[in-house]
Amino acid sequence: MRRERPRDRARLYRARLAVGSRRALRALGRGLAGIVPAVASLRGSFMRRWRRSLQFRTVLITLVLTFVSFLGVGAYLSNQIANNLFEERLAQAELETRQAVEQVQETFDGAQATDQQSVLKLVNDTLDQLERRESTSPRQYVFLAVPNQDQPRNRWVDSRASYLRTENDIPVTLREAVQNSQQEQYWQSVALTVDNQAHPAIAVGNKVSFAGTVYELYLLYDIQSAQQTLDDMQNVLWFGAVFLLLLIGAIVWIVTRSVVSPVGHAAAVSEKLASGQLEERMAVKGEDEVARLGAAFNHMAANLQDQITALATLSHMQQRFVSDVSHELRTPITTVRMAAEVLYDAREGFDPVTKRSAELLYHQVERFQALLNDLLEISRFDAGVAVLDSEAQDMVAVVRAVIETAAPIAAECGSEVKLYARTPSIIVEMDARRIERVLRNLLLNALEHGEGRPVEIFVAANADAVGVSVRDHGIGMSPSEAARVFDRFWRADPSRARKTGGSGLGLSISTEDVKLHSGWLQAWGRPRQGSCFRLTLPLRAQGKIIDSPVALEPPQGDAALVGGQTTRGVVVGTPVLPPAPPPSQPRREEDA
Repeated sequence: MRRERPRDRARLYRARLAVGSRRALRALGRGLAGIVPAVASLRGSFMRRWRRSLQFRTVLITLVLTFVSFLGVGAYLSNQIANNLFEERLAQAELETRQAVEQVQETFDGAQATDQQSVLKLVNDTLDQLERRESTSPRQYVFLAVPNQDQPRNRWVDSRASYLRTENDIPVTLREAVQNSQQEQYWQSVALTVDNQAHPAIAVGNKVSFAGTVYELYLLYDIQSAQQTLDDMQNVLWFGAVFLLLLIGAIVWIVTRSVVSPVGHAAAVSEKLASGQLEERMAVKGEDEVARLGAAFNHMAANLQDQITALATLSHMQQRFVSDVSHELRTPITTVRMAAEVLYDAREGFDPVTKRSAELLYHQVERFQALLNDLLEISRFDAGVAVLDSEAQDMVAVVRAVIETAAPIAAECGSEVKLYARTPSIIVEMDARRIERVLRNLLLNALEHGEGRPVEIFVAANADAVGVSVRDHGIGMSPSEAARVFDRFWRADPSRARKTGGSGLGLSISTEDVKLHSGWLQAWGRPRQGSCFRLTLPLRAQGKIIDSPVALEPPQGDAALVGGQTTRGVVVGTPVLPPAPPPSQPRREEDA
């Protein structure tokens, strides 16, 4: 049998120790991994409760401030009691020591003993009378000869001490003070070991002389009873503080609950009122301030309900009126339109005045027909019955179709329409009819206000959305006008003649169409610098838009970035877009 060597045994022990250490570290890591989420969850729950509960904050702040107050008052009282107890024990110890030293000195001065046995008996009896073992404040002594005396020391009496006491119980500083004194009395706090426990004590020292030899006499007063009294009083203070803290917490909780509960109830009722439950009311009890608040709140809610009901009824009546009038006018306007078309087609045989009247009648009937169609569409939006017919469509193709439709108007206005696209095709889930109407409104507005200058359309997409911006360089508009441009029947300059007709509802209808797609429709403009309208749609139906892939406000210098290249126009592309291939110029899809 092979005998195991000490080196092999040590290697085995080290390997076992390493394995055990790794296991302990893994167990500690698993424990910490379980503790950290629990602590984070507890902290999160505490912070949510702190933010959402006024009662919780009030009670907690009151408890913290009360605890700090009790801590300060308790520390002050404890310090005062401790000082008073110590001063009382010190005064008593000094008085008793002075009396004891005088008595010992009188005994030594009147001693008639001349032999060793009688001297030792006298000293021992005298010192034993100084002890008090059964008293509530025990007293012991240490009797030491002053070192380095000029005259010969008593060869029979050198040092004496009570049971278990030695000269090591006396601090060196106290001994030096007593040795250098004349007849003064000195004291110092010391710690005595009694039954393996440290007791606080007071050591009082003085000088006595016997048979020509000077001695140091120290009386040690055990003040453990005073310390126990102080501990008991501190325990009573702690118990009283905890009891009062809990009592104050309960009182504050009850008081704040009586005030916060109605407020919380009012908040809940307010949330229900905001959600449309107009019949909700607060429960009113008593006649105090909270009851008056509840009654006023209920009165306010009733008035709001009446006003909202009246407004809703009026709005419904207006919507119904607009819808009914629009439907009723369609039949006569159709008849009038047919007659206007007949007169318009035969206008060449009329005299100049009649010919001009036929042309005006035809164009105004066309505009009236558009206005009726827009009113019907607005009434559907107001009634909440407009729905989407979404399907995957090519946004670039839709923009191209809009440009082709507006080509005659662009030629009439003398404006060139330029289309810039980063990719030849962008597939979007949308209602193509509504989006085409939106883009047509934007393009016609740009042509009308472009004053014959070029109009640029930029199309780009990112991971979440597609953006289309229509930029003109015409009269522009101020920021305040841009904020109102989507209002119904609003015009920046009512006196300015329109070239393309329109009802004044186009941009309002466009806004509603874009809202149905969960998209954005925004406007920017500056006087004499042109304007820009940006349409942003999610690529997928009801998706979320994080950022638009086209810029709304052009930068300084009016330079645009398309596919990583620079061209004249507005900004197209943002840092979220991936870089495009490096063509020498951005591809212009179509000019109209």
